[in-house]
Amino acid sequence: MSQPENLLIENFDDGVTLITINREKRRNAISAQTAIELQDAFAAFDRSPQRVAVIAGAGTAAFTAGADVNDMPELWRCVPSVGITTEKPVICAVSGWCVGGGLVIAMMADLCVATEDAKFFYPEAKLGLTQGMIAGLAGRIAHKVAMEIMLLARPVDARRAYQAGLVNEVVPNGGHVEAALAMARELATMAPLVLATLKRFVNEGVLAHGPTETLGRTRRQMDVIAQSEDIREGFSAQREKRAPRFAGR
Repeated sequence: MSQPENLLIENFDDGVTLITINREKRRNAISAQTAIELQDAFAAFDRSPQRVAVIAGAGTAAFTAGADVNDMPELWRCVPSVGITTEKPVICAVSGWCVGGGLVIAMMADLCVATEDAKFFYPEAKLGLTQGMIAGLAGRIAHKVAMEIMLLARPVDARRAYQAGLVNEVVPNGGHVEAALAMARELATMAPLVLATLKRFVNEGVLAHGPTETLGRTRRQMDVIAQSEDIREGFSAQREKRAPRFAGR
């Protein structure tokens, strides 16, 4: 299988998959195509026998600079538990800047590793825009720290992010991917049904879902119908004046 244009995907024999946003010259900014490729890559991961996924950015300057302002994406597509649906663990490996939608991805991942020079930054209050999904940060880390990140638009370094509960491990610069892979390999030895059940219980019964997050989930569900074989069959049958033969996919 060929690599997507904007991603590097590595499937290891130990059940771990590494998905890297490969747009280093653009600080791994997420374009419209990149968001779709990430959604497709995680769908393929979910269907596969692989057990744990790590998401990282190429190079060390930035995990991602967020949405590509020259090619705005539907960011909900590449956010874990919103456009990305899998009950397998997802680990975020952050180096350098983690901005805007990148912070949302890190927030929504199950676990996060960051380098000492990592900076988490949500600048939208300074830009006059937001898609609102960042509101879920207040339900995942210390409330006042979340409000500081969102309202004051101040970068938070890795140590502060660790203290607030956004990051699980802070590692030396350049060591984020290996540390995340080590965590993933540990997880890959655990009982998959237990991991899936606990993740589902947390996502469905413990964490609060903001309005934008709920909207993203709804859009994903409607997208399944809009892109299905059945919708094409239904319209074909109508044009051909015959009974449709639906396959449920």
